[in-house]
Amino acid sequence: MPTYEYKCDACSHNFDELQAFSDKPLKKCPKCRKPKLRRVFGTGAAILFKGSGFYQTDYRSESYKAGAKADESAKSAGKTESKTDSTGAPSTNGTSGTKEAKPAAKTSKSDT
Repeated sequence: MPTYEYKCDACSHNFDELQAFSDKPLKKCPKCRKPKLRRVFGTGAAILFKGSGFYQTDYRSESYKAGAKADESAKSAGKTESKTDSTGAPSTNGTSGTKEAKPAAKTSKSDT
């Protein structure tokens, strides 16, 4: 239910009222009881869009969507390609084709 702002033309009383869309506007001022009340456009009369489907990117043109899809597929294809060094052989962790020996992990336990 929206909040409407009212102003009395007789006594200049301002107030906000929570009303349903189907409710009729108020006519009588609650302060001076004169029928000089009018509804004004205030900050409470804004419409809030919540949920999905209200973003600028949801309504892109078909050509933009096709270009974005092509870019995305090119990026994902680049990630799956194997990297090679200048000799054409697969590179190993950024080194130039030489394999470095790794120290063996200690697996034996001392019996004491």
